[in-house]
Amino acid sequence: MLVIALVALVGAGGFAFWSSNRVKGSAAQTADAYFEAWRKGDVMAMERLVHLPPADFVVRHRALSEELHVESLQLTPGALRSTGEESAEVAFAGVRQLAEFGAWPFDSTLRLAVFDRAWKVLWAPETLHPLLKDGGTLELGEIDASAAELVTSEGDKIPNDSYAEAYLDPLKPEFVRANKGWALVSKAPGRPDRQLMTRVPEPDVERTTLSRPVQAAAARALDGVEDSTIIVIRPSTGEILALADRLKDNYSAVRDFFPPGSIFKTITAAALLKKGLDPAAQVACPGTYQIPLHRPFQNDDETLDRGLITFTDAFAHSCNTSFVEQATTRLTGQDLRETADEWGFGRAIATGIGGACGDVPDTADLDMLAADAIGQGQVITTPLCMAALAAAVESGTWRSPRLLSEEQVRRIDGTPHEDVRMDEGTVAVLRNMMAAVVDYGTASGAGLPDDVSGKTGTAEVGDGTSHAWFIGYRDDLAFCVFVRHGGSGGATAAPIAARFLNGL
Repeated sequence: MLVIALVALVGAGGFAFWSSNRVKGSAAQTADAYFEAWRKGDVMAMERLVHLPPADFVVRHRALSEELHVESLQLTPGALRSTGEESAEVAFAGVRQLAEFGAWPFDSTLRLAVFDRAWKVLWAPETLHPLLKDGGTLELGEIDASAAELVTSEGDKIPNDSYAEAYLDPLKPEFVRANKGWALVSKAPGRPDRQLMTRVPEPDVERTTLSRPVQAAAARALDGVEDSTIIVIRPSTGEILALADRLKDNYSAVRDFFPPGSIFKTITAAALLKKGLDPAAQVACPGTYQIPLHRPFQNDDETLDRGLITFTDAFAHSCNTSFVEQATTRLTGQDLRETADEWGFGRAIATGIGGACGDVPDTADLDMLAADAIGQGQVITTPLCMAALAAAVESGTWRSPRLLSEEQVRRIDGTPHEDVRMDEGTVAVLRNMMAAVVDYGTASGAGLPDDVSGKTGTAEVGDGTSHAWFIGYRDDLAFCVFVRHGGSGGATAAPIAARFLNGL
């Protein structure tokens, strides 16, 4: 009986020893429970399975999900692998679904060991993601979104070195939506930041009215010509097909005013025609003409007396003396201003990039009226306005020039002035007069192609060489060439127009 009792006592002690050292559960069970809690986002349950979790365990997990805009998480554990009597590990694949980038896969390892008779997770930052090892961080940051992209009417990129950048670049913010760009960045102490993924939104593309071939031809025509501009308009619509601006000193072909010189004779001729002067009427073209009891005016070659010529020929040869005599005997300052207003000076221009036309102040001074009539005196205008004038002659309708769609122009600049139909008889005569300028007048030697009509202008200025102008049209294309301090319109501006037209 004593032996039996002793055996029983020894057996009970052995059972008690074995029970006190038995490991609860298994490595596989702990790993499964951890992965399941992680999938559910139950970070508190995950923390309970970790041996000595850091104080910020919960915060780290939640902060990473919030920082990276994690929408969901998939975990795919591999097979459990024993690494010792009381240690094991499970390699696993994860996929985080990020709001900005979509699926972002990663691989990591869950390590386990026995502590206090239970399998626990040996957690480290790299368990969450390998790039968090050794103090690494993952950050999602905004990056500058692509600016709006302005393209040609055909949908092509604006040609390089187009000389239109000064107008297009300030316009781009008008079309940038609230799009954000994103970058997922890995940072580690002592190492340069590394962009893991980036997402830059597609730029907002807005079509302008610029035509790629027309803009390219205009820009190339100005290569090597400082302080110059070409503006090209489609007369039938008012669309700006080219806007190449190389004006210096921050001058703008759209907004800044210059004396127009003899291209303004187009408007003076319209005023005289309205007063009844016949285009075939004989007018004097002496080298010098003095208004009775007032100042004299000269032609460019004041020694050349052309005698009596038709009014059309006076326009073709840009005879200052003819226009001074006819304007001071047939017109008032109000007549000239009203005609200029009919041809655009009195109307607001809505292009999408701003703009202005010009000014012809009223005058009762006969000398000033004479100077205004030949584009000197107080008359000022923009190259944009003069291109619109040429377009109105070609089409018979004055239209506000525009660089954008009508809808966008209304949004940015306001509602443009309605189209205005010009007097058909006046338009027909002006067309013949402008054709004569190129056929045998001041632009006849400029190398212009067939079927071009136009008007040269040389505007005297007090601060240097005269400004050179040429306006014209061919088919459904009207233009203005302006060279600040360029000299003669016939010698400088008209050949540039020829280079432009021949380059189309």
